[in-house]
Amino acid sequence: MNVLIIEDEKPAARRLSRLLSELELEVSTMLHSVEESIVWFQDNPHPDLIFLDIQLSDGLSFEIFDVVKVKSAIIFTTAYDEYALQAFKLNSIDYLLKPIDEEELESAVKKYQNFKPENQKIPIDFNDIKNLLVNPLEREYKKRFTAKVGQHLKIINADDVECFYSENKGTYAATSDGRNYLLDTTLEQLEEELVPQSFFRISRKFYVNINHIADIISYTNSRLQIKFNHFKEHEVIVSRERVRDFKLWLE
Repeated sequence: MNVLIIEDEKPAARRLSRLLSELELEVSTMLHSVEESIVWFQDNPHPDLIFLDIQLSDGLSFEIFDVVKVKSAIIFTTAYDEYALQAFKLNSIDYLLKPIDEEELESAVKKYQNFKPENQKIPIDFNDIKNLLVNPLEREYKKRFTAKVGQHLKIINADDVECFYSENKGTYAATSDGRNYLLDTTLEQLEEELVPQSFFRISRKFYVNINHIADIISYTNSRLQIKFNHFKEHEVIVSRERVRDFKLWLE
């Protein structure tokens, strides 16, 4: 199988290539921009499978296919954990949310390998997906959560949550009054429920609320540390794979 990675973050591309090699898939080429990809596609046979980052340094990767007619199956690697997912499903495209999980990667590869050869060329409407990303559908997000405190139910307003975090298989809301509440949910479920303009998943363990960030500090290995006004129980670190997307989100 001929595999191509298009990813502007070279460490992320190398990590993905390493993970694929552990699945006995060798990456033939890694490209890092829209411009570089267009030139490559014009001069080379199209691969069987592309791992495609949506946001590249010089534009959306969809711009590649404004110039080149894609002839490959595609698995998106994306930080867009909101609006795009429904479009991906409707178009029979698989996707991986960053930072990429090894088990999810293996599942996506197996899904591709289970396609019959004549069905491997997936029909993709890039314009529909691009429009959904640029002009997302109006949708309702959760404004409040409930937590059991003794024999009582505590109502927690989403705006009052400094961060959501996972610990010992539980998911907690840390609020601006310095309290932590155990919720009956998971961080994965929260991805569909939180306002993306206010909340960002900085790692596998933390979702942060931009309205409660008190300080952002440079940390080891090109990471960032986030400080809140009240939450002090854990160090809150932006994973290296999410730093670039986090900075974009801040703007």
